[in-house]
Amino acid sequence: MNALTSLLDGFGTALTPINLLWAAIGVLLGTAIGVLPGIGPAMAVALLLPVTYGLEPIGAFIMFAGIYYGAMFGGSTTSILLNTPGESAAVVAAMEGNPMAKSGRGAQALAAAAIGHFAGGMVGTILLVALAPAVAGLAVDIGAPDYFAIMVLAFIAVTSVLGSSRIRGLASLLIGLTIGLVGLDRMTGQQRLTFGSLQLADGIDVVIVAVGLFAIGEALWVAAHLRRRPPEPIPVGLPWLSRGDVRRTWKSWARGPFIGFPFGAIPAGGAEIPTFLSYVTEKRLSRHQEEWGKGAIEGVAGPESAASASAAGTLVTMLTLGLPTTAVAAVMLAAFQQYGIQPGPLLFEREPDLVWGLIASLFVGMVLLLALNLPLAPVWAKLLRIPRPYLYAGILFFASIGAYAVGGEVIDLVILLIIGLIGFGMRRYGLPVLPAIVAVILGPAAEQQLRRALQISDGSVSGLVGTPFSVTVYAVIVLLLAWPLLKKAVTRRRAEH
Repeated sequence: MNALTSLLDGFGTALTPINLLWAAIGVLLGTAIGVLPGIGPAMAVALLLPVTYGLEPIGAFIMFAGIYYGAMFGGSTTSILLNTPGESAAVVAAMEGNPMAKSGRGAQALAAAAIGHFAGGMVGTILLVALAPAVAGLAVDIGAPDYFAIMVLAFIAVTSVLGSSRIRGLASLLIGLTIGLVGLDRMTGQQRLTFGSLQLADGIDVVIVAVGLFAIGEALWVAAHLRRRPPEPIPVGLPWLSRGDVRRTWKSWARGPFIGFPFGAIPAGGAEIPTFLSYVTEKRLSRHQEEWGKGAIEGVAGPESAASASAAGTLVTMLTLGLPTTAVAAVMLAAFQQYGIQPGPLLFEREPDLVWGLIASLFVGMVLLLALNLPLAPVWAKLLRIPRPYLYAGILFFASIGAYAVGGEVIDLVILLIIGLIGFGMRRYGLPVLPAIVAVILGPAAEQQLRRALQISDGSVSGLVGTPFSVTVYAVIVLLLAWPLLKKAVTRRRAEH
């Protein structure tokens, strides 16, 4: 009851005209920045951090929250329409959203994403209000073996459901793990695969990898085939969801938050793992298996809902423990410290107006995001009518800007081109791109958690399965690997009878 009363007080703060204005500015800026490949919400908040020095803390954080959610939606827009994720959480949206766009259903894919963001954000923020202390307590108890098990689950899940074969999925995963090894060893400080280059000592940023494999690889692939096959005009499609679309997506919208929120709340969580797992879940449960890979709308609705809910989960550990689980949360933590405020268990007591005003503004931001972007879905979809040479020239331009902005080094552009050529080769030989991205994002963290778990158990492999949580996750992995064999055996037995 106290939480509800505090939330109502927060709405009193968030609904003042000036704070509504900051929320609207944040949502608009976030969406616009999210649409640019490579410039994600973390970079947007970091760039705007100096601008907010003169603002009241509550206004600044309301705007930051709007940027966070807006950039996540903007990233899925280019992911769906151009196969070019604006940030890593939008990678999964390209898997089914882009085939939908190519078949003339871009507006429906964007509408499914917008409603998914709204549903996920609303449910996630309600869970934030209700469960913040409990989830924070659970997150503290999760150890290195549990983290490693979760990451192995993500690897197995993404390689077993994508591509024409598991072997190709595994090959893509290994490419990503190799790219993830570049840089200094986090435990010993030794250089790995840097070839003596100091610029590679910090590793290759995941934004450069995602933009290279998706945007540059796609642009090169299209350019290689333009002369052979003249491009056909892509219809924009109807700007609304049919009853059939809603019947297929409402369960995905409902499931997404319960996958996204817990992963957003645990340290080293973020939006990447739950979007992958949501995609896997929706594919397993779908009655339209023949559409997957060709534009299944559930593959957009579920992951986008999970991504939005994970953003709310991220705020749980950031506000209650002072522990950032994503790059955006880390930048927002720096912003709190800029104002002399330290997030942690006492924050809700010391700064109730700020915290509950921020949480209430998340509800307001979700409504603004839906109101702004749902009518704009057909407008965004018209990007597909731009002639291919101009469109992909623009993609290459913005991709290069995004990659250069990451570190301000010319070598980043060289790396971008090399990874783009790898992406082109993967398309040529039928390797799915997503497992490579998953491996780059999670590989270094998985290695670190593996080594921590082994250090704790004095090198004993039994330390990796030392908790009930990790045993449960490994049981799910075994089931995931054995399911195709079990399915074949059951089908064969039925055929014999």
